[in-house]
Amino acid sequence: MLPAVVKLCCGISYPHLRSMTGLQRAAVAVIGQEISHLHTRRQVHHHLKAHAAQWNEPRFSPAPCSPSTDETRLYQQQGRVAMETALCMLQDRDGWKTEITETNGDVICSKVLRGNKKVFKLEAVLDASVEQLYDVLFVRVEEMHRWNPSIQQIRVLQRLGPETVITHEVSAETAGNLIGQRDFLSVRHSCKNQTRVYLGGTAIQLDAFPPQSGFVRAEDGPTCIVIEPAGPNRSKFTWLLNMDVKGWLPKSLVNQALPRAQLDFTRHLRGHLSAGGALRG
Repeated sequence: MLPAVVKLCCGISYPHLRSMTGLQRAAVAVIGQEISHLHTRRQVHHHLKAHAAQWNEPRFSPAPCSPSTDETRLYQQQGRVAMETALCMLQDRDGWKTEITETNGDVICSKVLRGNKKVFKLEAVLDASVEQLYDVLFVRVEEMHRWNPSIQQIRVLQRLGPETVITHEVSAETAGNLIGQRDFLSVRHSCKNQTRVYLGGTAIQLDAFPPQSGFVRAEDGPTCIVIEPAGPNRSKFTWLLNMDVKGWLPKSLVNQALPRAQLDFTRHLRGHLSAGGALRG
């Protein structure tokens, strides 16, 4: 998902989650899948190394590749489990504390998880339909740098069907950015029901695509965005930010910078939507 990601405000429930299997069962399933696919993963890494030189160029067009069925299922499952885990974080209403309330109604809350890790959730209402936001944030993810100056580039390295992609993202070097440039390697997954769209993701590792020279490889996830109708051509936008920026940075500095990045992203998204960026053409 997006590294500068967004969070859900307090008091939202997700009835569909009640039918989910528990996180423990999901974790066991993932571990089993990982073990059974160790050999496949080695083959995947060997396959990706063949394209590593092309990927490391400043502007690239990923070489066409045909992922195996096992490889596709492995990364699809990682994306699904990340999304389910992030949604469960949002469903748990305990421990959330309001951090920022904007005059336009945007709210950011935070919560401290085990290990003293802080996550953030943002809730906003945007003037766009659910489908328009899905198109901007997932289908046309590679265009995000055109309207968000905090992103230098997002590249889709592999498309694993219509719902799952592997991306490499580089943050922009901007004035006043205390955290500094980071790069991210992630699997992004999407799903829809009758009214909502869910975008989830998490960091992954590929031997063929190690951290880039001059950048710190940060890790995001499990994270998610929830988009649901809020009126005619309006949507409630809920974004869970769960990120480890890595590097030697004071935790207090990081915890101030991340919610600010959420607000900046939402502001740039609003500007893009108001300029007609949600309309294809």
